Amino acid sequence: MRTMKKAFLCLVATTSILTLSASPSLAGASDVIADQAPTGGIFSATSVWRTDVSKAPVNPDSAALVSNVTGQVAANYGTAAFNVNQYGTSIYTVNATQQRVDVAWNNCQRKPYTPSGLLGEGGQFSQVPIPDGAVPAAGTDGQLTIYSPETDQLWEFWKAKRVNGTWQACWGGRIDGVSTSPGYFDGYWGAAASGLAVSGGSVLIGDAQAGVIDHALSLQLVDVQEASTFSWPAQRSDGIDTAADAIPEGLRFRLDPTVNVDALKLTPIARAIAKAAQKYGFIVTDRAGAVAVVAESPSAVKADTGVNPWTTLMKGKPSYAIMKNFPWDRLQALPMDYGVPAGYVRP
Repeated sequence: MRTMKKAFLCLVATTSILTLSASPSLAGASDVIADQAPTGGIFSATSVWRTDVSKAPVNPDSAALVSNVTGQVAANYGTAAFNVNQYGTSIYTVNATQQRVDVAWNNCQRKPYTPSGLLGEGGQFSQVPIPDGAVPAAGTDGQLTIYSPETDQLWEFWKAKRVNGTWQACWGGRIDGVSTSPGYFDGYWGAAASGLAVSGGSVLIGDAQAGVIDHALSLQLVDVQEASTFSWPAQRSDGIDTAADAIPEGLRFRLDPTVNVDALKLTPIARAIAKAAQKYGFIVTDRAGAVAVVAESPSAVKADTGVNPWTTLMKGKPSYAIMKNFPWDRLQALPMDYGVPAGYVRP
């Protein structure tokens, strides 16, 4: 679905959620709900993002798969990126009264047909409650997420932009029944190459403020297994790697639960990531230009408040230094299709 991103260490795929604190200056300014995202993110405890994997079995090929990850880290800048600058998704939480608009399809991938179910009544791009002043995340991915808790719906768009007053996007999709959703889009919808919700595995600004991450994390790799092979909960893949130790999209990793995270020389953000990785793990969601942990981009918040909250949260450190000393060699790969529900039919 997605082409390879241009990426540098601090400019790789990221995620952005607009989580505003109630403020007189913002009250009534739009239909954006002025509160923090729910604890653990948008998705519920029944989703793949909130599954406790601390006692899950280990993949018999774990050593080779982890060696692949550490090799990719070493070969690409020597550390993982913590992506807060570009290539993310701005997430807006809206009221049920937010005016809805149809999003036009920008066929940037030159599909020779209009996908069924994309446009028209009930289509993925139809009647989307996008605030007039919404700002997609910076970078060529231009990702935008709209969350409507009152209607229990979520939209994610790739290459979203407003042109002459009309919103358009190259791809994306809608999840109905978010509160009971497993955390991914059906079939070939959604902004991530795997079909997993970009918003699900992001380190939110609220997470960093609390020092606790109560959900799984997206892990983006430079090389992933060729697209015909992917692991649940991924719904598809854009991989091209045919090596014997190739890592499929959707595969879960966790940090060895016996690691004493507090004894490691990690930044506070990396420490919170490590503890979340012990309980909830990482899920491989996409390809990128470096091994990357996805973080909430400041784009939407800065557009509304004029303040980049990550400046304070990162304590002046550059984004490429946040994951320094992370113990990638202590990861453990989980089995293929770990947690797949009985009766699940692969797309």
